[in-house]
Amino acid sequence: MAVKFNNAFFDDLSRSAGVAALVDEATERIAQTARSTAPTESGDYRDGIVTAGKYQRRYVGLVIGTDPKTMIIESRTGNLARALRANVKRGRRG
Repeated sequence: MAVKFNNAFFDDLSRSAGVAALVDEATERIAQTARSTAPTESGDYRDGIVTAGKYQRRYVGLVIGTDPKTMIIESRTGNLARALRANVKRGRRG
């Protein structure tokens, strides 16, 4: 027996206000972790970690580094990647 998914339903669901709020909450948790573990020589990198949400086919949350040195710092420390992994692990436990 073949199963047919209602793609329009899932597209609408993934763009709903409730899902956007959940995504924004998770994105902010990741950004907070990244800020708390960021190297703070001047504080510019840490203070430049911000969040954004945007609609593509579905709603997505972004953690963005706005400091011009972000790419250099990330290449050396992997701070944002570690913040993401820490929150994914935390989400599985709780």
